[in-house]
Amino acid sequence: MIITQTPLRISLAGGGTDIAAFYTHAPGAVVSAAIDKFIYVIVNQRFDDKIYLSYSKKEIVDRLDDIQHELVREALRMAGVRQGIEIAIMADIPSEGSGLGSSSSLTVGLLNAFHAFCGVQVPAEQLAREACEIEINICGKPIGKQDQYIAAYGGLCHFVFHADQRVTTTQMPFGKNEYDLGGNLLLFFTNITRKADVILREQVRNTADKFTQLARIGAMAAQARGAIEAGAHDTLGALLRENWELKCALAESITKPEIDAMVTRAMQAGALGCKICGAGGGGFLLVYCRPEQQPQLREALVAYREMPFHFERHGSKVIFHLERYVWK
Repeated sequence: MIITQTPLRISLAGGGTDIAAFYTHAPGAVVSAAIDKFIYVIVNQRFDDKIYLSYSKKEIVDRLDDIQHELVREALRMAGVRQGIEIAIMADIPSEGSGLGSSSSLTVGLLNAFHAFCGVQVPAEQLAREACEIEINICGKPIGKQDQYIAAYGGLCHFVFHADQRVTTTQMPFGKNEYDLGGNLLLFFTNITRKADVILREQVRNTADKFTQLARIGAMAAQARGAIEAGAHDTLGALLRENWELKCALAESITKPEIDAMVTRAMQAGALGCKICGAGGGGFLLVYCRPEQQPQLREALVAYREMPFHFERHGSKVIFHLERYVWK
């Protein structure tokens, strides 16, 4: 039996430039942080040759190709597992529509579990690269690469995405800044879930027309990295605000009146900046607010559920492994 634990993430700057429609013309860049909310994948070897799968649905199949869950199916195929396995998936938060990168975290966690099931330990770069191959190239999702990479590496990272498909990863040390920075960041659920694919497809279609805005968003990643490394955390708040204003111009479906009202409430209550996590349209609102202003911020956002979190230093990892003989 094997259990993997894979973190979700918040994107601090640069989101949207990790999509191929942008980075094939100019380097994309993001600063992302893993958080202590997780996707868990449990796998166990079966005596028979069937494949058992349990998530929000239950599947029992004889053949790999009969699996309906496309991420599970393709991750099994990539790792070389064809039969005789039972798989269970659990998450700390709803696995769809959160904006915290749950689908990519799941893909990375599945790959990590299946490779371990086959007796192979693979590095973070391979997990991220294979997860991108599954989600973007095989399943055709209109998404970027940052979610897979931060789920695999964990911690606080600056990623640069190149036209030749290389990804330059710089893991930023937290140092003494971890609690200072984390103490200024809060997550509130908008009470809205959404399908990211619809928003992202619109954004991809608009890339050429919105290239200047995207280039500015990408440049913010280096600024955010510099601010964090210098301990100038309030600068990050201002960057979050500017990033959100630019992001809203990328596609009509990124925001809506309910979200605009929530952002306005947060800013009037003392937030220095905020933005919707992920593609937009719903999910979680990331807010930068100094600790002394947070009581009035929470009062202003009392209608929205807060999700406390800390940064997570580790990427996807095997947290339990009862070793047995495994065959393919």
